[in-house]
Amino acid sequence: MHNKIVQVNGGEMELNEKELLRYDRQIRISGFGVEGQIKLKKSSVLVAGLGGLGSPAALYLAAAGVGKLVLVDREKVELSNLNRQILHWTDDVGKTKVESALEKLKRLNPEVEIVGLVDEIGEGNVYNLVKEVDVVVDGMDNFKTRFLLNEACVRLRKTFVHAAVYGLEGRLTTIIPGRGPCLKCLLPMEPNETKTFPVLGPTPAVMASLQAIEVVKVIVGIGEPLVGKLLVFDGERMEFMQVSVNRLKNCPVCGSI
Repeated sequence: MHNKIVQVNGGEMELNEKELLRYDRQIRISGFGVEGQIKLKKSSVLVAGLGGLGSPAALYLAAAGVGKLVLVDREKVELSNLNRQILHWTDDVGKTKVESALEKLKRLNPEVEIVGLVDEIGEGNVYNLVKEVDVVVDGMDNFKTRFLLNEACVRLRKTFVHAAVYGLEGRLTTIIPGRGPCLKCLLPMEPNETKTFPVLGPTPAVMASLQAIEVVKVIVGIGEPLVGKLLVFDGERMEFMQVSVNRLKNCPVCGSI
């Protein structure tokens, strides 16, 4: 079996023959190459929540070859989840979402290290979770936890890829501390929320796929991430729109960095 050995960040790492074949199509992307794939292999990503956003995001990140995925969710699979949370199937109802996700993702790509934590993200554990990874993917369904993740990412200088959905609409931005605004700049006041909101399954799938693209771009160092930009998807009219977002000088989270 042939291996490709590349020097990355002062150390050597290799891709084996199966990895070179598995990731062949993305390795062919201009600016990506074997070096980019090894950057992915060396990286770690936290997927916060395994619902409508976290399920497809985790699938695509595992398929892309992120070296380590940390999955966090405290809930069990319910029948009403299955129109959009594609990691979970009918036979999984009653299992924890972490158990369901681990089973599928390990079968999809055994080359990826996957850690599952059945836990609720809160003030007591958010910093410990975030400090161990390179990038955080927002798969949450509430802004209280999103703001906790945003603050931890800013304080620890970690990239935070935020998305949210409602009905046939989605929104996405990438927060890189020191380079642009944070979630608190975008939403100075916590939005009013309802626990059970309408959503068509493909809507979070669209946004989660875009989140996965942003994660890969940031890790590999290709393209231009959505820093200082909010991407709005309108599924009813099938339109995308970008809105500029400015840093707030007095932002209580990122104003001092």
